[in-house]
Amino acid sequence: MYPIVKIKNDRIASVKRKHPWIFSRGVIDANHCKEGDIVEIQSTKEEFLAIGYYQEGSIMLRILSFTKVKIDRDFWIGLIQKAIELRKKINLPSDQTTAYRLFHGEGDGASGLIIDIYHKAAVIQCHTIGMHMQIHHVKDAINQLLPQISTIYDKSKSVLPDHYAVNMKDEFLVGEQNEFMIIENGNQFKVELQDSQKTGFFLDQRDNRQLLGQFAQGKSILNLYCYTGGFSIYALNNAAKSVTSIDASKKAIDMLIENVAMTGKSSAHQALTEDVNKYLKEIDADQYEIIVVDPPAFAKNQRKKHNAVQAYKRINKSAIEKVKSGGLIFTFSCSQVIDVQLFQDTITAAAIEAGRACQILYRMSQGADHPVNIFHPEGKYLKGLVLKID
Repeated sequence: MYPIVKIKNDRIASVKRKHPWIFSRGVIDANHCKEGDIVEIQSTKEEFLAIGYYQEGSIMLRILSFTKVKIDRDFWIGLIQKAIELRKKINLPSDQTTAYRLFHGEGDGASGLIIDIYHKAAVIQCHTIGMHMQIHHVKDAINQLLPQISTIYDKSKSVLPDHYAVNMKDEFLVGEQNEFMIIENGNQFKVELQDSQKTGFFLDQRDNRQLLGQFAQGKSILNLYCYTGGFSIYALNNAAKSVTSIDASKKAIDMLIENVAMTGKSSAHQALTEDVNKYLKEIDADQYEIIVVDPPAFAKNQRKKHNAVQAYKRINKSAIEKVKSGGLIFTFSCSQVIDVQLFQDTITAAAIEAGRACQILYRMSQGADHPVNIFHPEGKYLKGLVLKID
């Protein structure tokens, strides 16, 4: 049915353990394949192993099915239907939450595919050429399975390889509405699809924002790298005494101010378009009782890992130095190459350099709508700690 790619014998065990990636060093010959081709993966003895797609680079084959199936519209309808059923089990969507991740790459069975729902909009983000070549099947599946969705937007250009992305653009596949109002745990936000980070909002932090809200009452809170104000809105709606939100992006701050206005608590909020590191160095110690440190991914590949660790250490050292005694720090890393242990070791190093006692109260991760395939632990990318600083 599809071009055949054979893999080396020492790679077969990994496939039979259901890991969805095959690296280039394990592939015998794929010169007959074009980027994005659906392929049948076999052993040297012509034993069927999986169906996947080919791409150039270190991860050469990404598996879509461990059974012999045709990758067509019906395949995608079945896979996305499973994802919908999983979200129903965790009560998504609901009256209190209308924005969530519908499909999370390997966690839902298709490496490279993200689908986020914002009320009546679906944003598709394909991180690989092979997945982008399937986007119209994905769109058709969403149309059939979620008829309430009125807008489907392809937001893949920025995450695809340059040589492919240069000839494409982000575009509406269905509808053309750009702005939507969403509810998350009863908190209201405005989301813009086109000119925004990620797919429009950082949905993976939903549970962690809820946790912050439990500590917010009567507290002075600093939200670093605030984007459009996720943590800030939760804090204000949970009776924080004051919230200061900082981001380098003026566009993000402008939308944050709109979101804050909807809470009716603008008088308790200050928004600043500033460099986070510079601001932390200049403020007085003990000014804030809770500091949120939620930076962008400092490392998107192994080459940047060392520099990322140093960046995480610097910002967390400053936060630990400045938070009020007895206060809390909510600190995160969304860099996949920084694992849980390395992240904690980095925060430990920051606490040692800051010279303050520090206790871990909570360990945080992404929400259940960002599931991790047990055979693909790399899918757990968001790490977080709640620290008490004396």
